[in-house]
Amino acid sequence: MTRRPPHIGVSFHRTCMAIVGSLLASVAGYAAAQTYPVKPVRLIAPFPAGGSNDLVSRTIAQKLGERWPNQMIVDNRPGAGGNLGTEIVAHATADGYTLLMGSSQLAVNATLYPKLSFNAATDFAPITLVGSSVHVLCVNPTVPAQTVKELIEIAKAKPGQLNYASGGAGSPLHMNAELFGIMTGTRMIHVPYKGGPPAVAAVLANEAQVVFGSTTTIMPHLKSGRLRALGVSSGKRSRVLPDVPTIAEAGVPGYELVNWYGIVAPARTPPAIVSRLNTDIVWAVNAPDTSERITAAGVEPNTSTATQFSEYFKSELRKWGDLIRTTGLKP
Repeated sequence: MTRRPPHIGVSFHRTCMAIVGSLLASVAGYAAAQTYPVKPVRLIAPFPAGGSNDLVSRTIAQKLGERWPNQMIVDNRPGAGGNLGTEIVAHATADGYTLLMGSSQLAVNATLYPKLSFNAATDFAPITLVGSSVHVLCVNPTVPAQTVKELIEIAKAKPGQLNYASGGAGSPLHMNAELFGIMTGTRMIHVPYKGGPPAVAAVLANEAQVVFGSTTTIMPHLKSGRLRALGVSSGKRSRVLPDVPTIAEAGVPGYELVNWYGIVAPARTPPAIVSRLNTDIVWAVNAPDTSERITAAGVEPNTSTATQFSEYFKSELRKWGDLIRTTGLKP
């Protein structure tokens, strides 16, 4: 009788044990998803209270309270350009009870900060997109430009004499302005502030003359006439500002940058829990009352599957990485 070599039997046994282990993990994850959440879920908002990231987080958390037996708690952990709160989630237990309200800044920081304690590409499990917001190219009324083309003409005629405010180096406001400068061949002086609202306040005070502001922050000042909107950063007109042209149609063909929001969990969170979270969060975002509140905050609701969000995030890492390397930006 021919005997099977001993190593084949060991290999077969290990393969069987691996399969059994995988099945048991799947069953355990499925069982956990059926009762999830059995305790409060913490949603980390890595930016200060009052901003769009915080407002979207709290709106979704409140709605989920109608569906879950346990409350979702929003925990603001601002600092280091969003990296402080992001780091907490990256190193949290992968059980679905610590989540992150991510944004475009997550993709920006992956290249902007070369020495992070986490890897944005591998340390998170995307759950769903929840929305996106445009940035609005605004000027102080003392600037005579009424259109994007006129602003470009002024900037070219007086290189280095216009200041633009941002929420800090590498912030979406900064990246929008840098891309604008590259695509139009203009040079304005960057003046960074500690967040979007202070940047807008600087333009209101004429400390700077130009800003790419979030709709959440600039809307009251557009209505009062203290700021003038020239164009929006999205590829199509914003539902929030339908009368303002896109920057692309106003004279810079191909220009497009938006700020997105999406919820992620630590990597290795059980797929069944990711699926449960996706179902519940998508329901919450698309509920009419939630959608209305998010839109009022200047964010257009936009949900996805976990797979769609994962692919989109990969493309965002490439896009922002290319832009940062091209401009040579440093934190």
